[in-house]
Amino acid sequence: MFSMSRLPSRPALRQRMQRSLLIAGLLAAMKFTPAMADEAADVQQLLRSGQYTNALEKADAFLKQKPRDPQMRFLKGVILTEQNKSAEAIDVFTKLSKDYPTLPEPYNNLAVLYASAGEYEKARTALDQAIRTNPTYATAYENLGDVHAKLASQAYDKALQLDQSNSAAKSKLTLVRNLVGNTTGGSSPQVAAVTPPAPAPARAQTPAPTQVAPQPAPVTPAPHSAPQPAVQPTPKPVEASKPEPKVDAAAEQKRLEAERRRSEQAKAKEAADAAQAKVLAVVENWAKAWSARDVGAYLNAYSKDFALPAGQSRKAWETERRARIEDKTRINVRILSPKVSIKGETATVRFRQAYDSNTFKSESSKTLVLIQQGNAWRIQQERTGN
Repeated sequence: MFSMSRLPSRPALRQRMQRSLLIAGLLAAMKFTPAMADEAADVQQLLRSGQYTNALEKADAFLKQKPRDPQMRFLKGVILTEQNKSAEAIDVFTKLSKDYPTLPEPYNNLAVLYASAGEYEKARTALDQAIRTNPTYATAYENLGDVHAKLASQAYDKALQLDQSNSAAKSKLTLVRNLVGNTTGGSSPQVAAVTPPAPAPARAQTPAPTQVAPQPAPVTPAPHSAPQPAVQPTPKPVEASKPEPKVDAAAEQKRLEAERRRSEQAKAKEAADAAQAKVLAVVENWAKAWSARDVGAYLNAYSKDFALPAGQSRKAWETERRARIEDKTRINVRILSPKVSIKGETATVRFRQAYDSNTFKSESSKTLVLIQQGNAWRIQQERTGN
């Protein structure tokens, strides 16, 4: 059973609807990143000063560049409402609700416009959608109660038109009208202040013309009731939405650029570490093949254009190396304190080489220069000493 004690008068319904429209605008502005604060502020200033034509021209010019911007589209809807272009305003808010279906405010705004035209069924449908989108949207619930009260009044009046002897319907209609108030009664509440999440310039107020839909007159003891003409109420002040603080685009760009550089540096270091590990593995395998007296693997570690000793052919060099390795019964080669540097497709590895065989033992500085051939690194130069 509805609680009738909170049903407002008809002017109160209209004023709360107007207030809801403005509050919805503020909520929309707070939930979306502003298009360009200066442009929005200019349009709002023109709106506050009653220059609706100039405000609309500026909004349309902006929307040609950014047609999906929610804040400017909302402002355009408010401008059209102020110009009494309800059909165009409905079109703006309808498209806005389709583009942002999770936002309840556009549905509430549509309900405001429908209720202003006396289309309470459409208003109820829009408010139901707002509540489905946000079940905690208190303003939509309050407006829905008002709309249901209006629909109940119309239904009871229709029942009496069909059956003037229906005393139950007459009593209910009288009760609803006493609670809702007639077209000239009831007080008009002031526009409620809204606190934004951050300080913003002071609000200016602009008169908003309103239109009240026809409503049946109160039932009297006369044999039948007749609808009473609608009365145009005095417009009440409507709050303009506030521009949000400017976003420091330069600082944000610097932050993003710094993050990009850090990411690129981290990737470059990771790639360099991986390449150094691969080169060092080639050198370690070269030393292992030498220690194992695996001549084939040892010689395969050298590139085809390996810098040979002066006057020596590749074949002669390989024959000499094979003989020196195979005539040993034991060889142990260790790589100590290696340092790897890579530049392009050339890698330089400096280390201490500890050599121990059954005939000779030494420790000396060694430098290997490797080149990348396909996916493999091969020794191109070999030097002993610093």
